[in-house]
Parts: sequence; structure tokens; C-alpha cells
Amino acid sequence: MSIFNSFGINASGMTAQRYRMDIISENVANANTTRTQDGTPYRRKVVTFEERGQKVGTFSSFLGSASSAYQGQGVRVGRVEEDDWTQMNMVYDPSHPDADENGYVLYPNVNIVTEMTNLIDASRSYEANATAFNASKSIAMKGLEMSGQS
Repeated sequence: MSIFNSFGINASGMTAQRYRMDIISENVANANTTRTQDGTPYRRKVVTFEERGQKVGTFSSFLGSASSAYQGQGVRVGRVEEDDWTQMNMVYDPSHPDADENGYVLYPNVNIVTEMTNLIDASRSYEANATAFNASKSIAMKGLEMSGQS
């Protein structure tokens, strides 16, 4: 693996985590949105990552290519999906314009504590990728300095 591959891998990690932080921010901003354009409450969004690079089909094809110089190429956002496995929050508020006939309002399934925990996780992952990027840069710079001293 060349030093430039490590730059690409670290940069892809930083880009993916930045996008994850954007989605988390969107979730927090819409924590009280009871009506979207389609008339339903906002649903929390979740980011899923996957390996960047060529897809390997079957196990046997993967095993066959393992002898050649198989190496990771970083990470990318695989998909952003709505969280439909967590229940929406029912809150009794008969004065709310979106309250049903019993006075309950359906609020988004956004938990601020969970979102803030995910935000800290994404931020730490971003920092780890930035640190690895800077370490790779230092190694490259030291190599250039050493080659110039001959």
C-alpha cells in the first residue's frame, strides 16, 4: 500500500463521518417536527457505511483474489434509511394542532440522548481519521526530508 492510498482511506473516513454528523444534526433539528410535507411526523434517519472499492461477489471469488494484492480502499456511505424499527413518541397535548381525537400527538422517534451519543462517536471517528491522516503526512514529509539529505 502506498502512502497515497492511506491518504485516500483517511479522507474517505473523514468525509463519511462528516456526512453522518450532518444527518445527526438533521435528526436533532427535526426532533419536534410533527408534520412533514407528506403530513406524517419526521422519522429519524440512520447512515450505513460500506467498504469503498470493488465489490467481491462470492466467497470463492474473494478467496481467489486474496492472493493478489487485495487491499481496502476506504469507506463510503452505503445508504441513508429512515428508522422504522423504533416507535414514534405519543405525547398527550390536546391543544396541539396535530393532536388526534384523544388529544395525543405523534412526535418523531428521535431521542436526543441517542443522537448526541452518536454525534460524539462520529466526532471521535473523524478525529481519529484526521490524526491518522496527519501521521501519514508526517511519514511522507520525513521521507522527503531524508531523500533530500543525500
